[in-house]
Amino acid sequence: MDMRVAAYAIILDQDSRILLAHWNEGGASGWTLPGGGLEAGEAPEVAARREVHEETGYRVSIGELLGIHSRVIPAHQRFAGAASPLHALRIVYRADVTGGKLRHEIGGSTDRADWFALSEVRTLKRVSLVNIGLRMAELGQYAK
Repeated sequence: MDMRVAAYAIILDQDSRILLAHWNEGGASGWTLPGGGLEAGEAPEVAARREVHEETGYRVSIGELLGIHSRVIPAHQRFAGAASPLHALRIVYRADVTGGKLRHEIGGSTDRADWFALSEVRTLKRVSLVNIGLRMAELGQYAK
């Protein structure tokens, strides 16, 4: 079984819009929380800041730990060619933008980023992590 530990951020602006990144990898796609896998020896807060910057162009300060979600994804539900299940451990924080400018990631697992009104989230093609994060942030009314 493969294992992946990753850190993500729930980022809202002053207009109550949420920042999402568009994941596009292995023939699958959907909007997700900005964030990603920890590098060896990297603290989760550092990984969340680094990944948000890579995927969106923004620098952020990491706030409250909202929760940790654990999920085992069977091999047949992973992207094409995956030979074994994946144990995904996802650490979710609140974060605030402190600088930078919105831009799209080039050559990564996401291909764009954008702000969405919370009421729009239900209409987006998104990964389950968005709903999980919204519930952790006590914004579950915007999740499906």
